[in-house]
Amino acid sequence: MATTRQTINRREFFSYLSVGWITFAAATGGMLSLIFRFLYPNVVFEPAMDFIAGRPDDFNDGVDERWKDVFGVWIYRNEGKLVALSNICTHLGCVPTWLPAERKYKCPCHGSGYYANGINFEGPAPRPLERYKVGLDAQGRIVVDKTKIYRYEKGEWTHPDAYINV
Repeated sequence: MATTRQTINRREFFSYLSVGWITFAAATGGMLSLIFRFLYPNVVFEPAMDFIAGRPDDFNDGVDERWKDVFGVWIYRNEGKLVALSNICTHLGCVPTWLPAERKYKCPCHGSGYYANGINFEGPAPRPLERYKVGLDAQGRIVVDKTKIYRYEKGEWTHPDAYINV
């Protein structure tokens, strides 16, 4: 008949104690790292939502692409009006390309086409490009505010803040 041992010796005790402390320290360290990550803010560094685009006489008639890459805005001047157009396609959010030879914006994703003023005329885009609030500051510089959007289908393009007379 085999007998089972009921006691552990000193060496086994310290082995189990060491494993226990290492496990406890790892679990505590993991929890502290999760708490620290929770307390650390999630910051997304995005470009400012408003910016100064220059003076009205800096822009010729037609589309100006200076602010396309930095702020996602085309400045379009025509018939005495200056507007700030979003460069986001209204179909799936791709970034269209301005084709000066054809005088249109063309979306590379699904082929939506927009006239220079932002009106859609081909492809699956359901509506025209959006306009941003545009105005003049005290020094006569153009200020574009991307927090306020004007949509053509809602009749907002005629709102006084959707364009400036130049």
